Amino acid sequence: MTYRPSRRTRRLAIGTLAALVLAGFNGPALYDFASERYHDYRISRPGYLAENGRWQVVDVPERHRINTIHAALLHTGKVLLVAGSGNDAAMFDAGTFRTVLWDPVRNTFRDIPTPADLFCAGHTQLPDGKLLVAGGTQRYETLEGDVEKAGGLMIVYNENPDRAKTLKKGTRFTGRRNGKTFVAQAPLLVPRAKKKTDPDTGEVTVTPGSARVYVEAPEKGRAHQTGTQDQYRIHGLQGKERQNVYGIAQKLSFDKKDFQGIDDAYEFDPVAERYITVDPMGEARWYPTLTTLEDGRVLSVSGLDEIGQVVPGKNEVYDPETQSWEYLPDTRFFPTYPALFLAGDGKIFYTGSNAGYGPADKGRTPGLWDLDTNRFTEVPGMSDPDILETSMSVLLPPAQDQKYLVLGGGGVGESAASTDRTRLVDLTKENPRFRDGPDLYADVRYPTSVILPDDTVLTTNGSGDYRGKGASNVLRAALYDPRRNAFRRVADPLVGRNYHSGGLLLPDGRVMTFGSDSLFADKANTTPGEFEQRIEIYTPPYLHQDGERPTLRAAGGGRRTVELGDSVSFRTPDAASIDRMRLVRPGAFTHVTNVEQRSVALDFTKTGKGVRITLPEDPSLVPPGWYMVFAVDDRGVPSKAQWVRVPVDPSAESHRTVQESPPVDD
Repeated sequence: MTYRPSRRTRRLAIGTLAALVLAGFNGPALYDFASERYHDYRISRPGYLAENGRWQVVDVPERHRINTIHAALLHTGKVLLVAGSGNDAAMFDAGTFRTVLWDPVRNTFRDIPTPADLFCAGHTQLPDGKLLVAGGTQRYETLEGDVEKAGGLMIVYNENPDRAKTLKKGTRFTGRRNGKTFVAQAPLLVPRAKKKTDPDTGEVTVTPGSARVYVEAPEKGRAHQTGTQDQYRIHGLQGKERQNVYGIAQKLSFDKKDFQGIDDAYEFDPVAERYITVDPMGEARWYPTLTTLEDGRVLSVSGLDEIGQVVPGKNEVYDPETQSWEYLPDTRFFPTYPALFLAGDGKIFYTGSNAGYGPADKGRTPGLWDLDTNRFTEVPGMSDPDILETSMSVLLPPAQDQKYLVLGGGGVGESAASTDRTRLVDLTKENPRFRDGPDLYADVRYPTSVILPDDTVLTTNGSGDYRGKGASNVLRAALYDPRRNAFRRVADPLVGRNYHSGGLLLPDGRVMTFGSDSLFADKANTTPGEFEQRIEIYTPPYLHQDGERPTLRAAGGGRRTVELGDSVSFRTPDAASIDRMRLVRPGAFTHVTNVEQRSVALDFTKTGKGVRITLPEDPSLVPPGWYMVFAVDDRGVPSKAQWVRVPVDPSAESHRTVQESPPVDD
């Protein structure tokens, strides 16, 4: 009997022959294709997923793709994605400012009207669940050589003790000696003068009120610059105001113009899904850090001001009850986006991490800051202290341990230096001191670290050089276990991320990452980079384990308000396997900075129908606001989160001194 191959066998043979012929012409391409297919197969196997987790890119509709600079998880479970002008000067000039609200459960997106350029603002969670957003961009930088109009700082004085003076944007100033005219680039409120009478002599002294504004020549050309100080009369004033209100400026020239900040502040309402205008800050700030205090007020620190200089240590506090700001009475200088965490006893711990601007020799030493006394106690031992810029800092879980980890970092400014070092400090020690931890997966600036419910920390991405120069993005990820003080590599992300990137823990236990703003797209640094608008989701290994994840729901249904020290019950059929309960604060991430995220260990008892948790009593451990409650079983697998609100604790009522007027500069 003669053998005749089946139709399927003949097709397979013909396909194989065609592949072999094609391989003769394009062997490397076929090899790459086959390797890619095998890689996809390998990373999709259950065993691999259970050990390493998985990354997937989110399908974002084109009309909702933005240059996400900031992201914050809201208590509705949605994520606020904020671009403002998105580091795009054309968008800024057009007044096009973007915010998108993303629902990760339904994968739906909604545009949110954005009232100002919130690019490079600060943000933090408020006790009622709103998100405070403060600062942003008044003006983009102009590099030396590209400056077309002479400009600089004008200090405006008001000698009238009875009335403040408001000047509009566009107000013109003309020098009394040089005769040159400059135009205010922003509106300005000049406070009234202060009048003081000597009780012994009756002598009256008047100290003029003052305010600063950036001014610019109305026309291009070198002929409009000045080289010496002059007094400037203000157009449009009448009567005595012409003598009482005037400007003083030094050199107004063609020097490099840095970014300039705004003093605007808003609360984003997650329920109404809109921004609400509140009182502006006392200082304009671009790149500020906002930190929620134990009494629910918010500390605002650093940033570039309205003329592009680092705010000289004038720090202020926002009160959500009055929606207003007051200054701290003493100054304390920090570089921009300093990593300032609420630590034990209500003190502020500065890890030394920062991003962007400030002198290399000022305000970069880690330490504990007592806001009541303004005393700053240095915490020594930091290795590579000169390359802490663009490093990531994390309050390790559980927060009760008061251990902090600083990861990676780079040199000041546009330095190419980076490091794979991590540094650990335990603030419960009598004399805390940094020590080196295990090395990270590579030398990186801009790593993203996110606390997970199982007490591990996911760290991912970053670049070896400033803003990914030289195609230096690092496609790596690792999980850090604080108990073992060790990293282990997990699945590599699909998208490279450096400057203007970050990540957040979602209520279902997954992690989202966003952003990236490479200067160049190639190794030779010849092709301009494009902003990375894709969102990526990491599903950790614990969500790939055999069996179902534990379930958790509020007893009686709905959300609960739980005061510090109080208890609340949750229902779960998995109580027997529950190993730990965690209270996790939702994050707000930008510029390698997320001082919001913290995971607090909860005391709990198992009941007939579930578990009963008890919150700690320390308001510096659990600042007020909305939190996610996770149940974690004996395999390390977390439930989906349930939300609870922790109100302001009476024991945390403010006793700190504040004042209306700014403190004297350092």
